[in-house]
Amino acid sequence: MRYHLKIISDRGLVKAIWKEGRVITKKGQEELNNALVLDKVGMISSRLESLAYLMDFDLKKKQGSVVLNISFFHKSEFRKALKVMRGVFAKKFSMGDRVLVAQAGSEIGDELVPKGMVGFGTLCAVNLNGILIKHGIPVESKFGGVLQIENLVPLRFTELVSYAGSTLDPHEIFIRSKMTNVREAVSGSGKILAGLREIPAVSKQRCEEILKKARDAGFGGALLIGNPEQPVLGMPVGVERVGLVVPGGLNPVTACEECGIKTESKALVTLVDYKELKSFGAIV
Repeated sequence: MRYHLKIISDRGLVKAIWKEGRVITKKGQEELNNALVLDKVGMISSRLESLAYLMDFDLKKKQGSVVLNISFFHKSEFRKALKVMRGVFAKKFSMGDRVLVAQAGSEIGDELVPKGMVGFGTLCAVNLNGILIKHGIPVESKFGGVLQIENLVPLRFTELVSYAGSTLDPHEIFIRSKMTNVREAVSGSGKILAGLREIPAVSKQRCEEILKKARDAGFGGALLIGNPEQPVLGMPVGVERVGLVVPGGLNPVTACEECGIKTESKALVTLVDYKELKSFGAIV
């Protein structure tokens, strides 16, 4: 025991406190967190599956809980942000048009809005997973990526991160890396956040019917639905499978980041009651 304690003490991972013993240092805590990185691989994929199961939105009754991404804007910049986001919602590059606005001191789900900020909740694409699952259609989330748009039409994925092999949400990575130009996509050609899903080929027609109802309820639909066993925008799909390309829920917020409006965004954050949401047009 003394031998191991000496080693980690020499490395600055713990420090002695006279007779009381030793305590872990900040460096030691960081090492402990990083040492568990292998345990985090696939964590995002698991969270997607869990939230898709937990959300209980009833498409027929238009009631139940839904999954939100949460972004925080400085109060002084929020009106400007709404103007920037308007085009993204209009071109349907968002996950539907339902949003939630919360002032400082109030909560969005489990998240408290900090002082001087405005909380802005957007629908997460995982809501489509949940809706399809509850109608008996299994969905597999394959990749989060950057999708190139030409003349307002999806052309190809330029970047992809597998949900199963990542410890972070892919779209958060792309936003921080400034790899999008959503505002240019709104004008015709640019790059937006999107994801690739797979469903059984036999469920394609049923899926299209359900997604139409989901759009009527304020959720976004698929940007593109492929054909059985055929590549989607250059990406192969499995045997007897069909690929779905869905827009990222954080695209409106990403457009704000691109024009210099600072935000703090978290994907896949919380569940809220659908009744708390309003259409984007009602708050602008």
